[in-house]
Amino acid sequence: MQGFGNGRYVPPELEGTISGNKLHQRRAPGTLRKDGTQTVRFEMPYAVWCHRCKPHAIIGQGVRFNAEKKKVGYYYSTPIWNFRMKHVACGGVLEIRTDPKNTAYVVTEGGKARDYGEPLDKVREGENGVPILTAEERERRREDAFAQLEGKADEKALVRNNTKRIEELYRARERDWDDPWTANRRMRTGFRHERKLRRRDEEATEALKERLGTDIAMMPETEEDVRRAKLISFGNADVEGLSDHASYKPFLRASASSSTRPRKVASAKESKAEVLRRQLVGSTRAALNPFDDSLHA
Repeated sequence: MQGFGNGRYVPPELEGTISGNKLHQRRAPGTLRKDGTQTVRFEMPYAVWCHRCKPHAIIGQGVRFNAEKKKVGYYYSTPIWNFRMKHVACGGVLEIRTDPKNTAYVVTEGGKARDYGEPLDKVREGENGVPILTAEERERRREDAFAQLEGKADEKALVRNNTKRIEELYRARERDWDDPWTANRRMRTGFRHERKLRRRDEEATEALKERLGTDIAMMPETEEDVRRAKLISFGNADVEGLSDHASYKPFLRASASSSTRPRKVASAKESKAEVLRRQLVGSTRAALNPFDDSLHA
């Protein structure tokens, strides 16, 4: 039976007596070498453009590599680590270092971080987008005790407001859904009432379209339409004994003499205009009289 030790082949006769790495004279992954390096599994923290590829190719965030890890310096007491890896697509070498000052990763060789349109100096961490302070701001807060207290007071006020809002949401949910059956019944009743109103409006619109003999889509009624409609009304009553056919009655007779004809024609025209005016005024009760001479003065 063939066996594998640490991912390497071990013959059946040697299985259990020697490891696969020792048999193949290979160092186990993660073992620290004499030169201070070790092989680790590194995952891309963000998308990176590989400058070794022709044309340049993008390496997506989360792609993993076997990288050579090495300590290259310190930021105060925090070590700076360098990760050197090989891009299998082009065979080029990429190097990424940690940046303890800004709590970020920096591409130092073989590529460039993808630009998302945000400046790299605006690094934010934690909840509520708390910004990382610059060296000047840290120094100012160390020296100014009031500034330090102000910062803590702002953070406490933010926590209090968030806690209060969360408690209000919980209370509202418990109030509205304490009895699911009642809440569901209330919503169904509201939907049923709205559906009846919509159906009534649709029936009224269809009846109006049928009465007018048109298929044109009717716009919904607005408050402005109702207000304007109340300002005017129409009637069929005669005004001062005049019938609807008064404007069509003849004003001249065939037996009229030629000497008096011009005067009668002028009188007939004036009478016809007067009749029409009185008909309009009597049949329409408007807010303003269009024939009132004082309005046009």
